[in-house]
Amino acid sequence: MIVFNNSQIMQNLQNQFLKTDLPRIRIGDNVRIGVKIIEGSKERVQFYEGTIISKKNNSINTTIIVRKVLQGIGVERTFLIHSPKIDSINVLRSSKVRRSKLYYLRNLRGKASRLKQIFN
Repeated sequence: MIVFNNSQIMQNLQNQFLKTDLPRIRIGDNVRIGVKIIEGSKERVQFYEGTIISKKNNSINTTIIVRKVLQGIGVERTFLIHSPKIDSINVLRSSKVRRSKLYYLRNLRGKASRLKQIFN
């Protein structure tokens, strides 16, 4: 007789919905994320491009915060990377960072907010 507890059942259920085709994303990466948007009866993909400033790992609830500067105003958006609304994630370039959260970029303006690029 096999006995499952609730956490094992939940873990098995969540593993079915994990995406396996995700690229390796790190803090400081510049990414382009394709988000599915439904307008009326049509569905299209809208791209959001920016720098990953935070990542929280929790199995299916893994989230990233992506920041971009649009007309001099910083815009941040949180993405649930295993969500069915996320169509694609492309890493455009990687940067050398020494912190796990890049919240200090919120206070920097212009060239000061640039990160040093890593060439793979």
